Amino acid sequence: MVLSLCLNGVSFIGTRQLDLGWSRDLSLFGFCQSKARRKAINKSIALRIQAVAAKQDLNFKDPEWKKLYEEEFDERFNLPHLSDVLDVKPRPTTFALQSRHHLGEDNGVPFERRNDYVNNDDRTLLKVIKYSSPTSAGAECIDPGCSWVEQWVHRAGPRKEIFFDPEDVKAGIVTCGGLCPGLNDVIRQIVFTLEIYGVKKIVGIPFGYRGFFEEGLPEIPLSRQVVQNINLAGGSLLGVSRGGASVSDIVDSIQARGIDMLFVLGGNGTHAGANAIHNECRKRKMKVAVVCVPKTIDNDILLMDKTFGFDTAVEEAQRAINSAYIEAHSAYHGIGLVKLMGRSSGFIAMHASLSSGQIDICLIPEVPFKLDGPYGVLRHLEHLIQSKGSAVICVAEGAGQELLEKLNATDASGNAVLGDIGVHIQQKIKKHFKDIGVHADVKYIDPTYMVRAVRANASDAILCTVLGQNAVHGAFAGFSGITTGICNTHYVYLPIPEVIATPRLIDPNSRMWHRCLTSTGQPDFC
Repeated sequence: MVLSLCLNGVSFIGTRQLDLGWSRDLSLFGFCQSKARRKAINKSIALRIQAVAAKQDLNFKDPEWKKLYEEEFDERFNLPHLSDVLDVKPRPTTFALQSRHHLGEDNGVPFERRNDYVNNDDRTLLKVIKYSSPTSAGAECIDPGCSWVEQWVHRAGPRKEIFFDPEDVKAGIVTCGGLCPGLNDVIRQIVFTLEIYGVKKIVGIPFGYRGFFEEGLPEIPLSRQVVQNINLAGGSLLGVSRGGASVSDIVDSIQARGIDMLFVLGGNGTHAGANAIHNECRKRKMKVAVVCVPKTIDNDILLMDKTFGFDTAVEEAQRAINSAYIEAHSAYHGIGLVKLMGRSSGFIAMHASLSSGQIDICLIPEVPFKLDGPYGVLRHLEHLIQSKGSAVICVAEGAGQELLEKLNATDASGNAVLGDIGVHIQQKIKKHFKDIGVHADVKYIDPTYMVRAVRANASDAILCTVLGQNAVHGAFAGFSGITTGICNTHYVYLPIPEVIATPRLIDPNSRMWHRCLTSTGQPDFC
């Protein structure tokens, strides 16, 4: 559905981001394109809903529109289940929380009265802020009146009934894409939880989806003893890679190996592959549960508070920023430039800038900027050098790509190969200050691989623990084609298609971006 009204600089959007593609165009945030970019960013009110708008056209004059919307939302966020295509029967769970004894024997509490388990009807709210006006900062509105609409999603956790006999289960774990802090933590908790259910056959698939089809890559047997201390190191015990074979070939391999549960750790592209595997398994009527754990330090998975690895990446980025600050502060007219990861979203750059308190300019993909001209970045750098004597810039790798020559190339995952905005800005700064006859000492730091290769910090380790456990609970509950994450501090299950519609992006009208601008003191660079 597309409903877009442009009234006095205020845009109302009723479009699923699935329909918007991967564009970084300002229309994603509801800015009226008839206005100049600079005025649009300053004056337009961004009203958007992330992957939660209804598919059908809504007539807001219809008194039943809320009911229709909520019904359609519930249908979209209903979790795929093995019982949708197979005749499977539930059985009492083998997951005991309070005791190592058989269920029903501990503390004399009857099984049906235990409150250790999540009910299938439990839900958590996806959105918790009731905006009173479309002019509220960061307002996400479905209708022009910014009406409150309940959006409920499934709560994650162990169920009283399961749909697999643990003694017969063979579980596989695969890590795809690039490295990310916390991969080993998630692998470890998946193995621990599977063993508590009673699963004996657990294997790791080496080097991503490649491990399903490339010869010479045998399965890696996993157990508590094998994974006990892997969380003490970064990287992935199983290895990672991008790309893979055809979905049909992967499912053939799953079938030949006798895998009943597949746990997939990865980002948007990996989730898309897992969803295709899930659909192919359903098509063949295979009893296979495919469950994802979202992995990306970019924090660009829709609907989730954060993904594992993000907190660690922000913390590790502080080292690079602090080094850049010291270099800049210690040099005559020093300028420190740090490039951080963030292909289409600038969450790491924004949060690192906020947390460090040392950044003067933060540049992200979601907010266009100019380097030259009276309102450009270079002119502001002149001001900083004159007033402070030094400056520090933080730029996300996907920022300012429109300023670079397009490479027209893709990586193994199908992502566009980006131009190096960090090197480009470094060269432009040097040339600019040389042209105006002012000395500038530019220090450029790119900590990309250092940031993602470290072990998870305490915050991420806890998140990984819960996500790994919930992935196993979801598989035993019979769900497939789902991912597990955290929404509004609560752990939930979500259908994969709803989180891969498009990358999660920073809203330039959000309070968090406004806080970043307040911290850096930077002007509008358009």
